[in-house]
Amino acid sequence: MSAFSESVHLHLLSIDRTAVLATMHQKERAIAPILAREFAVKIQVPAGFDTDRFGTFTREIKRTGTQIEAARLKAQQALEITGETLAVASEGTFGPHPMMPYLPANREIVLLLDKTNNLEIVGESLSLETNYSHQVVSSMEEADRFAKKAGFPEHGLVVVVGDAAAGRGEIVKGITTEKQLFDAVTEGLKKSSNGKVHVETDMRAMYNPTRMKNIENATLDLVKKFKQFCPECGWPGFEIVQRRIGLPCGLCSFPTQLARSAIYQCKNCGYTKEELFPDGRETADPALCQYCNP
Repeated sequence: MSAFSESVHLHLLSIDRTAVLATMHQKERAIAPILAREFAVKIQVPAGFDTDRFGTFTREIKRTGTQIEAARLKAQQALEITGETLAVASEGTFGPHPMMPYLPANREIVLLLDKTNNLEIVGESLSLETNYSHQVVSSMEEADRFAKKAGFPEHGLVVVVGDAAAGRGEIVKGITTEKQLFDAVTEGLKKSSNGKVHVETDMRAMYNPTRMKNIENATLDLVKKFKQFCPECGWPGFEIVQRRIGLPCGLCSFPTQLARSAIYQCKNCGYTKEELFPDGRETADPALCQYCNP
């Protein structure tokens, strides 16, 4: 790191600054130790800050905007209510993996917003390590089998009766004991019009240690991106904005869909740089070639 880059680093995150962490689901357990260690900032979690109003996993409140937009809005709201200038917020999504749609994946982002220096950096982690799942059950035995596969009771569960997202039903969240699960399922089956209830994994961070680990990884990625300084002006966050495909096959040299180069860009001065073979390989496995393995 150059002397200029070091001075920028110290100016942006000096030891007397406070970073407001916009969470109500104990994400500070994963995020705060890393930020305190790497940036020497004080971490503050606003009391009574309601992040559920920006969207819930149980679908009764639709997420506000895209994943990044929702995290940015959380950070902005946290700054408004505290009067600070530095905020951190995270947002997670669950669904099919973009390259392997038959497998569930968890994408976590952790966003740093520095109003003083007009700086925004987003760390990311896309992982197949997730217990994200759901099932309609008609008996306690079926619910127990689902719970075991979901990593219960270390991972919490949710029981939904009726169409709760549409206001026609009820949701029991944060189920972490056998008794809570038994009570929620048996009561739900009694109330259900069709003799079935919906059981799903509780994806809130405090009830999902697997997700909490992915949030930690996204925070580490944020730190890594912050420490990538622009070669031209020394500004942090010199990161990939585009990947160009065409990595040649190692057998026939035919261009594949894998990245041949990456384009880095500075958000401060606009300087760009192309780097060949960003994934550390100069040829692709023939098994991934559309010509060799159609």
